[in-house]
Amino acid sequence: MHEVKDNPLILASGSPYRRELLERLGLAFRSWSPDIDESARAGEPPPATAARLAREKARAAAQRWADAWVIGSDQVVDLDGRAVSKPGTLDNARRQLRELRGRTVLFHTALCVAHAARSRLHERMVSTEVAFRELSDAEIDRYLGREPALDCAGSAKSEGLGISLLSRLRGDDPTALVGLPLIALAEVLRGEGFQVP
Repeated sequence: MHEVKDNPLILASGSPYRRELLERLGLAFRSWSPDIDESARAGEPPPATAARLAREKARAAAQRWADAWVIGSDQVVDLDGRAVSKPGTLDNARRQLRELRGRTVLFHTALCVAHAARSRLHERMVSTEVAFRELSDAEIDRYLGREPALDCAGSAKSEGLGISLLSRLRGDDPTALVGLPLIALAEVLRGEGFQVP
């Protein structure tokens, strides 16, 4: 088993959701938020954006902690090939949910685990199909009044009240939808000698 003092584990994210998810694995780790531009590039498909951002977050942490295992993850919502970002404001969240109602979208969650000193890099992509119900404006307003979800891509926090906005989910890992695919992460870490569980 890796000892934290010898091989620290760094979560390259300031997200409280990812931190809570990683805590489930029972491994000691440190969170660090990399300062990277999370904008999509012109013409970049949503899955490519998610993969690039996860890699950039992991590489930023690996530059700082070359002797640590670093975890980068990012999620991009894909509506017919167009990225839907975090709303940031209530008006944007309202617009997003009106656009998403009655639609099926893909949540692409990318994972990158790296160790600079060992020249190790693992990348995974887990996509979840999410079908939104036909939502009335009143339902959208009630939801946003109780759970604004301004920091959640697509404005729907599925681990909270946002689950009531959905009619169906299809995917391999429910934690991927929250922002960190633990099934894939645990597999990578076991392959590198971590005891999980």
